[in-house]
Amino acid sequence: MDTLNDIWKEVLALCQQEVSDVVYKRWLLPLEIYKLDADTAVFIVNTDFMKTMIMTKFAPLIKKCFSEIIGFDVEIDVVVDQALDNKTKEEESDNNSGNSTQRNEPEEYTGKSFSSYTFDSFVVGKSNLFAYNVAKGVAENPGGKYNPFLIYGNSGLGKTHLLFAIYNELKRKNPNNVIIYTTGESFLNEMVESLAKKNTMVFHSKYRNVDALLMDDIQVIQKGERAQEEFFHTFNALDSAGKQIILTSDVPPKDMSILDERLRTRFEMGVLADIQPPDIETRKAIIKRKSQTLGISLNDMATEYIASKIKSNIRQLEGTVKKIEALKKVYGVMPTFEQIQSIVKDVISDSLPVPVIVEKTISVVSETYGIAVEDIKSANRSQNISLARNVSMYAIKVLLPNITLKDIGSYFKKDHSTVLYSIKKIEEAIESDQIFKNTVNNIIREVKEKN
Repeated sequence: MDTLNDIWKEVLALCQQEVSDVVYKRWLLPLEIYKLDADTAVFIVNTDFMKTMIMTKFAPLIKKCFSEIIGFDVEIDVVVDQALDNKTKEEESDNNSGNSTQRNEPEEYTGKSFSSYTFDSFVVGKSNLFAYNVAKGVAENPGGKYNPFLIYGNSGLGKTHLLFAIYNELKRKNPNNVIIYTTGESFLNEMVESLAKKNTMVFHSKYRNVDALLMDDIQVIQKGERAQEEFFHTFNALDSAGKQIILTSDVPPKDMSILDERLRTRFEMGVLADIQPPDIETRKAIIKRKSQTLGISLNDMATEYIASKIKSNIRQLEGTVKKIEALKKVYGVMPTFEQIQSIVKDVISDSLPVPVIVEKTISVVSETYGIAVEDIKSANRSQNISLARNVSMYAIKVLLPNITLKDIGSYFKKDHSTVLYSIKKIEEAIESDQIFKNTVNNIIREVKEKN
């Protein structure tokens, strides 16, 4: 890593492993690093909103990844380039006076990576067959009997792939269709921005006058009552007009603990399809398909090994093949089996059973605070034990983003509302206390290393 851009590429690759593809392409990939001055990494963005999002949502992740790559901590600073901002505004103005379908193109997936999400490129197995068939039905007859359609399942199992397969098929059949792709996070942020700028009518018009609305990670709108209210009215407007609504979530509606009951019932009135982790034959097929796409040849032993070790995340399977292909490019030869084993070891922690990660987390918290594991799991409400318990709950949620609050609570004999309260307390403490924040981050890092 001889140049600043080389360092940033390595940091970016680490960041990509921590977030969804949508988040990565929307917020992290566009970042332009300007300089690494002493202990501060400075980035250039084109809007104040982008700066706010990076500093409030992603700065901790970027800092952590920098530390892992260069071996010391850096601060993050973001500068808005006014020239870029003006250029963006001019482009938006040009787009607004042009073809309306162009404005609805999902900016996170333009180009090759977007067009590659098709039904033909989706590897079908027992774990996703129902979701796949319903998705094809939606693409063939939007607004018909499969409306609304909600796909749920853990991260990295192909929900977004199916979402964009539908998008591409609808656009292929009728290029003039107005289709919006967004995420729960983007919907919430746009709503907040529209309130701040007092242009809610534009916001309403954008989302309520479409032929199809596709939203990833709908569960995120639980963060705000106003966001839920806005989506409730958006949903009703589209449903009444017979327009197609397609959603994805990490959990089924019944497990969205703070979702408004009116929304829950609307989600459940359509078709719900879960995607489970793929079986080993499907995993091997995914590895072979990705290998062919990248132009490399993995032998049966390597394919079998990867498929047997990485069991619950398609993104990890594909990421492993990408790393193998990258090594081949660097050294000019395919990696040895031992090197492939090492690559797999880097990602295998995410494939560990949930109870194992939970117990490791509580164990590390126990060591950090000098409090017995039994006390952390107990009903003891003394201040130091409660703190260790709350940190454990927070760390578990960070390490296992798809785990439900109810499941976390089961390890501590607490209900989901108590878990939510505990996590929020830690989030607030982290915001105001840098030393405490470092302690919590070190706990999370240590759990990952022990895995």
